[in-house]
Amino acid sequence: MMGGAAWVRVGAILGGLAVVAGTFGAHGLEGKVEPGDLETFEVGVRYQMYHAFALIAVGLLAMRTGLGSGSASGASRALSASGWLFLVGSIVFPGSLYLLVLAGGTADWLGMIAPIGGLALIAGWFAMASACRADRFGPGAGAEELDGAGVGAEDPQRVA
Repeated sequence: MMGGAAWVRVGAILGGLAVVAGTFGAHGLEGKVEPGDLETFEVGVRYQMYHAFALIAVGLLAMRTGLGSGSASGASRALSASGWLFLVGSIVFPGSLYLLVLAGGTADWLGMIAPIGGLALIAGWFAMASACRADRFGPGAGAEELDGAGVGAEDPQRVA
């Protein structure tokens, strides 16, 4: 199981690679591929960057809550699953779009692979939602520090 800092590193690397891919698309492909293909490439870059941020969020959640630090709780497993699903989806979905554009129509079958990556990304979001359920955080994670209105129990401005 990867810890929080590892997910943040993976997300940061994925984000840096998204910038590289975006720069390549904007400067290396412009005028060399059809405008529709360039848009397809840009969709891959956009989803790669979104999910780089999602992986960073997984890492920060793991560090903030202690999830993924060797415990085998349901929240820990769900958060780990979220990270892995985001990672796999971030390789398969944009990767298939990048290859589809770079192959120049010679590998149209790659268009059938993109939805597999998309499903992994969707499942990653649901796994993250499952990991973050309030009943999974337990004592000391901050959930019970708030009253029903979302106001801190020790907030001096709180009206009784």
